[in-house]
Amino acid sequence: MLILGIESSCDETGLALYDSAAGLLAQALHSQVALHADYGGVVPELASRDHVRKISPLTQRVLADAGKTLDDIDGIAYTAGPGLMGALLVGASFAKSLAWSLEVPALGIHHMEAQLLAPLIDRQSDALKLPFVALLVSGGHTQLVHVKNFGDYDILGESVDDAAGEAFDKTAKLLGLGYPGGPQIAAQAEHGDPQRFRFPRPMTDRPGLDFSFSGLKTHALPTIQALTPLSAQDVADVAVAFEIAAVATLVIKCRRAIAQTGASQLVIAGGVSANTRLRTELESKLDAEVVYAPLNLCTDNGAMIAYAGALRLLGGASENLSITTRPRWPMTELAAI
Repeated sequence: MLILGIESSCDETGLALYDSAAGLLAQALHSQVALHADYGGVVPELASRDHVRKISPLTQRVLADAGKTLDDIDGIAYTAGPGLMGALLVGASFAKSLAWSLEVPALGIHHMEAQLLAPLIDRQSDALKLPFVALLVSGGHTQLVHVKNFGDYDILGESVDDAAGEAFDKTAKLLGLGYPGGPQIAAQAEHGDPQRFRFPRPMTDRPGLDFSFSGLKTHALPTIQALTPLSAQDVADVAVAFEIAAVATLVIKCRRAIAQTGASQLVIAGGVSANTRLRTELESKLDAEVVYAPLNLCTDNGAMIAYAGALRLLGGASENLSITTRPRWPMTELAAI
């Protein structure tokens, strides 16, 4: 079954072709980082317009790269939520219109479920040991999920305010660094003195698995103000203190989740999962195997949508051709695959 996957939930337009027998055939990704850089974050209307400009050319590109035509497509999967309403509508409208013209099914996919499944794209389906714990950590979400089966999820904890990636972005902006903040902070942290500052590990002094990252960002503000004007070393030292604290917070909560569930695997997905310090700390401090997607599948992409779509379509999922998106969509409402 050949599935066209379409990702347009935020500021990246991702298209991919996934064959249920042959695997991932082709993918293309357009990032809007340069478009939003001057604003220090995503401007929803600009994101929507850029998706409109890019979605059709990227579809043609993946078809050409895979040596396929529109007539070869057996189904279309698109991100139905969560995400920015306008951005989601671009992908959904394109998917449903194309599906209608080709007389093939189109299926809305949950963005977070697709991220959770992304590590499986280049592995065998039995590579993950159910049940397992998943850490979904990005600019828009930070969640710990108990995966009892594919489609059967319990939310163990989530951020009560800023997502981890959002806190990275905001702290980078305070330091005068570029957008997105995660890679900028990580690059500066390599040159920082980890002993100079110690930032708090929010909500780790109390039981539970929820996160809070707004306080960590707020703690950075007076530290930076006291140092202004910042030297290059000041920037590096604040960056490493922030990164160490954010990573330590995530690791502490993951350890608790593993202990609470007895799971033998932790799957980590989302843009922040590309952070080298986070991967290293999880691998060294967890009594569980840590599984993650290749770096090119950590950020939003069409491949994860196509793969999740293939699983659900092969499992018998279907929907009509009405255009429906859900900017807020709890994973616990999903049906089992």
